[in-house]
Amino acid sequence: MASTEAASYAGTENLEVMKEAELYNRYLTRLITTQMKSGDTVLDFGAGVGTFAYPLRARGLDPICVEPDAALRNGLDRAGFRTHAGLTDIANASVTFIYTLNVLEHIEDDRGAMRELARTLAPGGRILVYVPAFPVLFSSMDRRVGHLRRYRRRQLEQRLVEAGLRVSRSQYVDSLGFVATLVYRTIGSTHGDINRAALRLYDRLVFPISLGVDTLVSRWLGKNLLVIGVKP
Repeated sequence: MASTEAASYAGTENLEVMKEAELYNRYLTRLITTQMKSGDTVLDFGAGVGTFAYPLRARGLDPICVEPDAALRNGLDRAGFRTHAGLTDIANASVTFIYTLNVLEHIEDDRGAMRELARTLAPGGRILVYVPAFPVLFSSMDRRVGHLRRYRRRQLEQRLVEAGLRVSRSQYVDSLGFVATLVYRTIGSTHGDINRAALRLYDRLVFPISLGVDTLVSRWLGKNLLVIGVKP
């Protein structure tokens, strides 16, 4: 996976279920678009089912999609996206903005993957990395979708620094989600299933409140972790 070549992705079913989280996905799309600059060449690393590539295209953008899973990549191909199986197809210093959301935790050699991502960035280019946070939250859902780890803030920052990037922003996201995930880990499904009704309820009612709480506690607590790096 360091070269992003991989077999079929075990979490495809959960990717489809996560489409129900409309406010959450809009928030992540907004994170991406607010970091972009006019004229950016954009790379979606781990594009999956196109959860974020489609909204960007609706805004007139054309992200390059790197997706190692052949079935998912074929779906993106059919939709007309520019796709690649791995980063080895991407030239040095050829992109100016990369986003990778809930991907790095699947990759055994995450250091190698981050170095490859940094290689493709032009000087001054930015990368937005969003991953699951806190090892204590590791649950049956993580195992089901093939997560190898959940990150602490300093750990992920170090991955970027080792790849030659400067960290410009670092924070936890979804503070109330930390509590919800801890409950799921304790009494939730042992099979890693996502309950659609519970997901919709959390997304519509709790997640907006959680983002408000984040303004106070994002330095210390959250279900996910957001780090943005810049290539000198």
